[in-house]
Amino acid sequence: MKEYDVIVVGGGHAGCEACAAAARCGAETLLVTHKISTIGEMSCNPAIGGLGKGHLVREIDALDGLMARVIDKAGIQFRMLNLSKGPAVRGPRAQADRDLYRKYMLEALRNTPHLDIKEAAAEGLAFVDDKVSGVVLSDGKTVNCKALVLTTGTFLNGIMFTGHNTTEGGRVGDISCHGITSYLKQKGLLLGRLKTGTPARLNGDTINWKILDSQCGDDNPQPFSFLTEKITNRQIECGITNTNEETHKIIRDNFSKCALFSGLITGRGPRYCPSIEDKLVRFADRTSHQIFLEPEGYNTNVVYPNGISTSLPADVQDAFIHTMKGLENVEILRYAYAIEYDYVCPQELDHCLQVKKVPGLFLAGQINGTTGYEEAGAQGLIAGVNAAHLALKTGKELYIDRSQGYIGVMIDDLITKGVDEPYRMFTSRSEYRLLLRADNADARLTELGYESGCVGEERYQKYLSKKAEIAKFNQYCCEKTISYAKIEEEGISVKHDGKKSLKDVMSYPHVSRETIEKIDSEVKNISDTIYEQVEIEAKYSGYLKREYEDIAVFKRDENLKIREDIDYSKIGGLSTEMIHRFTTVKPKTIGEASRITGVTPAAVTALLGYIKNG
Repeated sequence: MKEYDVIVVGGGHAGCEACAAAARCGAETLLVTHKISTIGEMSCNPAIGGLGKGHLVREIDALDGLMARVIDKAGIQFRMLNLSKGPAVRGPRAQADRDLYRKYMLEALRNTPHLDIKEAAAEGLAFVDDKVSGVVLSDGKTVNCKALVLTTGTFLNGIMFTGHNTTEGGRVGDISCHGITSYLKQKGLLLGRLKTGTPARLNGDTINWKILDSQCGDDNPQPFSFLTEKITNRQIECGITNTNEETHKIIRDNFSKCALFSGLITGRGPRYCPSIEDKLVRFADRTSHQIFLEPEGYNTNVVYPNGISTSLPADVQDAFIHTMKGLENVEILRYAYAIEYDYVCPQELDHCLQVKKVPGLFLAGQINGTTGYEEAGAQGLIAGVNAAHLALKTGKELYIDRSQGYIGVMIDDLITKGVDEPYRMFTSRSEYRLLLRADNADARLTELGYESGCVGEERYQKYLSKKAEIAKFNQYCCEKTISYAKIEEEGISVKHDGKKSLKDVMSYPHVSRETIEKIDSEVKNISDTIYEQVEIEAKYSGYLKREYEDIAVFKRDENLKIREDIDYSKIGGLSTEMIHRFTTVKPKTIGEASRITGVTPAAVTALLGYIKNG
């Protein structure tokens, strides 16, 4: 049997990005998945992006990943969230046609050189001298490799709950993976259980859409990918309904039948995407919750009711769903369920997502304690690239720090803080939000990706062309002098304290592009993308300068490396607890050490002194 450089286990969003990234780096790669037909499956919400999540998708795209290009082809409603707010917190989101998303993702993988796909169940790991050497399939055969990426999602000992009824599986219609957990435990990894869930699916033909409010997409939908010129897909509308006091009474009256509250589920669920019963406990004063009715595609009647995931029994789901406006006569096609699964404490990983105790083994996605397609895809890409470099012995690694991208923020959070609930990305998690915008992900990461071998020539050349256009327009705006008379003619009040450049005028609050074009008609020839980058730099120059200064301080600590063989017990002034925390995480830099949960400033100072004197 062929030996591979990299094997990726799991065909979900992390697995798709991991195998494609490894193959782009030139590694002979194999994707092992239960079912080829479910590659790229959207197991829960039929949507990509959102606040924070949309930033991740743009970063995946800047590194030549697949998710953005696939959603641009499969999207059926595109919206830019927070459009009325500043550019740092705007987030692109798109609903997908589930079938099209799977189709285009599989097409993308099949067209990727150096990548094979095998339909099989992975039930074990092979090792040589404690280094991972392959994957053991359910038929007992071993496929050998130099690096392995596990992206098992919710499949590790997955159990689904509908009320007190339990079913083994990683997803409806798919079996669990039982064998791999024991291998991970044998290697001394710390594992736990987490929980997530999905709502019922409804027959859209039986919804009374006429009495519901609707939500439309943007008139001028913006693509996710920097390579997509224009979205041409037909856009659909969503419906909006609400829970009510009758809904809530039925749910509360049946709390005892809920797996979440009866003790059957021990794993903790996502705080920011709670089940409907969890919402009623956390927000007990609320008499209503908004529910979005999202069609799952052009050629299906299936509707996803976003906001009512639950583990209540089927008969209770029947009762409360039918109390909502427009759903009085709705047909339920599939009942909701919760799912509990094994995960590995992410503090077992380094910043390349390699397991510190097991050379050659990388983890990505929900196995690391995250939730969401976007978080999974971003981890998959990083793990795939680094697995390829390890296998090919290039001496390279793809490392993104907190100042470079949300991918870096997420990975740093995971490996320094660990998780006690499924981790979800938000813009508030970053201390450098104004620099880490969705619109400039290519400027931040594409060159880094090109140097790491995961960005192809087509994307790189397009990026260089865009970079040159921005620089040219920026120089023009800085050099173009505008008279006070011309500025004041447009109703802009300015101090007569020297000449004003076009970029100066652009920086004033409430000065729109329309106004700039009246002042200088040449601007009409500039594309929206190029104009936006220069305008953001102009309007936020003071804030950006401050963030650059903060990053310089951050980089100083990040550049202070910690030896891998350091013995923390020899550092004077460290308590037993601090020694344990440092030894567990094994931080690579002083900056990383300072962000470990529970580590005190005094402990960091002691560590810093030891390094400088050592």
